Amino acid sequence: MYLATTGRRDAPAPPRTGGVGRRVPGTVLALGTVSLVTDISSEMVTAVLPLYLVLGLGLSPLQFGVLDGLFNGAASVVRLLGGHAADRGRRHKRVAGIGYALSACSRLGLLLAGGATAGIAAALAADRIGKSIRTAPRDALITLSSPPEALGRSFGVHRAMDTTGALLGPLAAFALLWATADAYDAVFVVSFCVGLLGVLILVLYVPGRRPTPSTKSTQRTRRAFGALRDPAFRRILGAAALLGAATVGDAFVYLLLQRRLGLPVGWFPLLPLGAAAGYLLLAVPAGRVADRVGRRLPFLYGHVALLGVYATLLAPTGGPASLLLVPVLVLLGVFYATTDGVLMALAGPVLPADGRAGGLALLQTGQALARMLAAAGFGAAWTAWGPRPALWAAISALLAALAGGWALLPRNPSGIPAPQAPGAQTPERRTA
Repeated sequence: MYLATTGRRDAPAPPRTGGVGRRVPGTVLALGTVSLVTDISSEMVTAVLPLYLVLGLGLSPLQFGVLDGLFNGAASVVRLLGGHAADRGRRHKRVAGIGYALSACSRLGLLLAGGATAGIAAALAADRIGKSIRTAPRDALITLSSPPEALGRSFGVHRAMDTTGALLGPLAAFALLWATADAYDAVFVVSFCVGLLGVLILVLYVPGRRPTPSTKSTQRTRRAFGALRDPAFRRILGAAALLGAATVGDAFVYLLLQRRLGLPVGWFPLLPLGAAAGYLLLAVPAGRVADRVGRRLPFLYGHVALLGVYATLLAPTGGPASLLLVPVLVLLGVFYATTDGVLMALAGPVLPADGRAGGLALLQTGQALARMLAAAGFGAAWTAWGPRPALWAAISALLAALAGGWALLPRNPSGIPAPQAPGAQTPERRTA
């Protein structure tokens, strides 16, 4: 089993925070606040966009699906460029700020587009590009400002704050529509203003990093695929992509729930809020557990929870709808709490400081593309065989991916010793 050396020459020194792992750095809290505010803004639009485009402007579901799919695919490439740009001169804050500002301005673009398809397409593209640009630099800032042994907790706090915004956004949108008699323009204006507030918080409260002189060593790490030279990172990327290729999209899970329970269509938009609530409650505890026991096992066990989602959807049901609804949403929340930020915390210390954003962007892109393929495959299987055979196929694929992920993921990729329990005399031996 490959183990990186403890003293990576490019690794940043852990910040002094008065009790390692006991306090979350101020930069993480500031970034969490930015994400909370920005997610309120973005989810306000996301919650009403299908209704606005399909019912308000008359786009067909096929037109909306093509637009959304094209922009999500293109966003994967932009994510790599954003990570690469952030590593040049360590401009993580600047590149993340451009991404946040672009997403905020896209709300104004929807307002100005009226019913023009080209204007709507441009606004949607700006939103997807902005989100793709900001994600890797933001996560790199979290890893660079937190002690390596407390990264799980830092990402847990950030993701909990982010998810709080995701919960509040749809509620704010529907409240605005109710108060303004379905005036979508009001939603776009308020979303734009809230998005700008997020950019302002980033500018004022997130510290930037001073550019460092370029050297031959750092220039090599800044290449788009330079992280692939590290064997530990290659194994993490391979495991994430393998497990992502066996991950059915959330939309399919919610559609299966709706079909099994016969839920009214009006309740369908509320299903993601249940999973998001579980994610919010579990993100910080999952991060702390990952710091204590290592990030490899929580990441794998999170996919075991996803396996439980698929199995529950296949189980026979009788009695109240909650017997199916609650376990599926709770397990889905467990899945995200133990995989999303934990994966970034697992990979972050492996990457050199001057290649951190590019490496994380590569990891996120590989996982996203694998999940896109998984969604397409599940959709094809559902169409050809029906939902139950498609679910059995998804369970088989996920079991195989878990076996592969168990073999691929390094046990201690960064070489950082695990935190010692009080009173321990000797450091824990690292074995493969």
